[in-house]
Amino acid sequence: MRTKIDIDEGIWSKEVLKILLFDRTTNKNILWATEDYEYLGEEYHSHFEIKPHLITGINSSVIQPRVEKNKEEQIIRTKGKAEVFSPSWLCNNQNNLIDHAWFGKENVFNSSKGKCWETNYEKIEFPNLNNKTWQKYVDEKRMEITCGEAPYLVSRYDAVSGEIINLKDRIGLLDRKLRIVAENTNSEEDWLKWSQRAFESIYGFEFQGDSLLLARENILITYIDYMDDKLNREPTEEELQLIANIISWNIWQMDGLTYTIPFQVKKEFTRQLSIFDFIDNKIEEEQDYLCKIKDWRSKKTVFFSELLDRGNKNE
Repeated sequence: MRTKIDIDEGIWSKEVLKILLFDRTTNKNILWATEDYEYLGEEYHSHFEIKPHLITGINSSVIQPRVEKNKEEQIIRTKGKAEVFSPSWLCNNQNNLIDHAWFGKENVFNSSKGKCWETNYEKIEFPNLNNKTWQKYVDEKRMEITCGEAPYLVSRYDAVSGEIINLKDRIGLLDRKLRIVAENTNSEEDWLKWSQRAFESIYGFEFQGDSLLLARENILITYIDYMDDKLNREPTEEELQLIANIISWNIWQMDGLTYTIPFQVKKEFTRQLSIFDFIDNKIEEEQDYLCKIKDWRSKKTVFFSELLDRGNKNE
C-alpha cells in the first residue's frame, strides 16, 4: 500500500499521465486555472494547459497537496479561491449520512467518535431487498462537487493534517464501494469487473487544474492500494490505463457556476442570422463549451447541464 502524501507525477508511465491530464470536453489538456504557478514562467499561466514536462523530471515537485504547501500559500488559496479542505472526520460524518439513508440504519461502516471513528471490521450486511444488494450499492452513483483533492471520494490521507489513513479504516465513498467489492468477490475476474464498476459510479468536478490532477491521482492510487490488498499484485499498464480513462471522464474540470470549462467566453455571431440559423448555431455553440461526462451504464456521453435539467423536470 502506498503511504506517501505527496504525489510524484514521475510514478506514471507517459501514457497514463497523458490520460490523467486529458480533458474530455476540449480534447486537450486540463488548464492550470490558477495564478499560483505563473512566477515559474509563461507556460504556467492560468489559462494555459498543464503539459507533462511542466510537472515531471526537475519539475516533479511543482504540484503538491494542500497540506504540503506552506501556511501562507494555504491562506492565499483559501481567501482568493475559497479553497477549504474538509478533515476526514467531517467527510466521514457526511458520508455516513448517505449510507444511513441507503441502508436504513446507522453505523454501517463505522461509528463516529468525535473527531475520529471506530471502524466496523465485520462483513457488511445488506437489507433483504431486491434493490438493496451489494451490486446495487456498488453501482449507485455518487458525486463530490468542487472536489479539490477528492477527500469525500477517497481518503488516503487527511486533507487537513496530512495523516495517512490505513486502508481498512478509510471512509471515502469509493473506499466503501471497493471494500464491498473485496468482501463479496472470490475471483480475480469478479474483483476486476466490480472494482471497475465502482470507479464508473463516482463523479466529481473541480475548477483548479492542480487540485483536479491531485484528485485524479489520488483515485488512481486508491485502485493500486485495493488491488494490492485483495489480489496481492499491482495493476498492469493496461489496467492502469483503463481506470485512468474512467477517471478522466468522471473527475472533470468545470466552472460550477456556468457548467463550462474555466474561462470559457461565448462566441459572438458575426453575420445576420435567421431564427432557424440562430437556433441551430446556438445549440452547436453551447456544445463547444459545456462540460461532457459519461454514463457508463448506458454508454452515452452527456452534457452535465442536461443531467441537472432532467433533475429539475423530475422534481
